[in-house]
Amino acid sequence: MSETTVLTAGNLALPGVGHAFFTRQGGVSDGVYASLNGGVGSRDASEKVAENRARMAKRLGVPHDRLLVPFQIHSADALIVSEPWEADARPRCDGLVTREKNLALGVTGADCGMLLFADAEARVIGACHAGWKGALTGMIDATVSAMETLGAQRARIHVALGPAIGATSYEVGPEFSPRFVETDASYACFFTPSTRADHAMFNLPGFIAARAAALGVASFENLGVDTYADDARCYSYRRSVHRNEPDYGRLVSAITLL
Repeated sequence: MSETTVLTAGNLALPGVGHAFFTRQGGVSDGVYASLNGGVGSRDASEKVAENRARMAKRLGVPHDRLLVPFQIHSADALIVSEPWEADARPRCDGLVTREKNLALGVTGADCGMLLFADAEARVIGACHAGWKGALTGMIDATVSAMETLGAQRARIHVALGPAIGATSYEVGPEFSPRFVETDASYACFFTPSTRADHAMFNLPGFIAARAAALGVASFENLGVDTYADDARCYSYRRSVHRNEPDYGRLVSAITLL
């Protein structure tokens, strides 16, 4: 069995906390899904995705049915969880929070931000999926607020961003930046001119970092891995479109209390 390859964040190396930003390496899928595809919403064979998820759970030290990943809908909703759900009853949200041991909270991504959160003193953890829409509408804020409901304090919450599309890879059209600038004029700094007229490059990791900093969390770490550029380790929705591929795999990032 090939070893699953993971990335970790230094600021989440906390007592009683385990985490992993899984790459695409170390699974059983093939073709455009090669090889550690964690996306149940992809058109990959379900048994292969199940085996990949089982390998991830094993790496995190939890039973396969205790690696929880919601049905992501680009929302700003975070759910407090205390036990697993049935496979056909995944909650529709983009953030999970718990204080229960032996549960792994996960999110998937293939360009969008995947964030992991931990307050080791309160023993409260969280995970959220934040693309441009979630980051803009408050997904990160909602996850921190849900953690506070369980006794966490934002000044003790450490946050890490896993692989996400980078600032030099994310070109957007003319309709995109006004959504941000109309919300807050200072958000204009996250856009730089593109080589194409009326287009711009959007710095999603920078925007996520700013949103996290505004919440007053203890620390924020960006792994700095560009999903679009790093074909060897990452799936990318945008890259798959540019290559006219029929589908794409999903990365998984997850955190657990030991």
